[in-house]
Amino acid sequence: MGRNLNISSDKRKLDIPAIHRFLSERSYWAKGRTLATVQKAIDHSVCFGVYDADQQLVGFGRVVTDQAVFAYIMDVFILEEHRGQGLAKKLIAHMMNTPELADIKRWQLLTSDAHGLYERFGFAALAEPHKHMERIEPQCR
Repeated sequence: MGRNLNISSDKRKLDIPAIHRFLSERSYWAKGRTLATVQKAIDHSVCFGVYDADQQLVGFGRVVTDQAVFAYIMDVFILEEHRGQGLAKKLIAHMMNTPELADIKRWQLLTSDAHGLYERFGFAALAEPHKHMERIEPQCR
């Protein structure tokens, strides 16, 4: 990646407090998420950090997956001061092409504002939405 930025799936490098701050305070989808929930989600996901030349976290994304058939992209963000450099595109490409995920058949995600980004990678509205069901527990964060 340009300008000495790199992407790593090494969870030991993740700045958990920074990830929690962004998700719980600045994202529209995870407002109020607790630190314990962020940590548990990271523990049970394939995670990717985007780092600057000083190895400071500037972006994050995670994938919930069985690593064989299904993958669900979640919690993708680039810090505001690093946006506009194509980092989200590089992050998504890296996530989808990392060896343990490269052969996944079905990828899914939810977004309210990044349709254009994900369409570049072949994402589209559900082909058969009538087959999908969900259960949301509003009291859980």
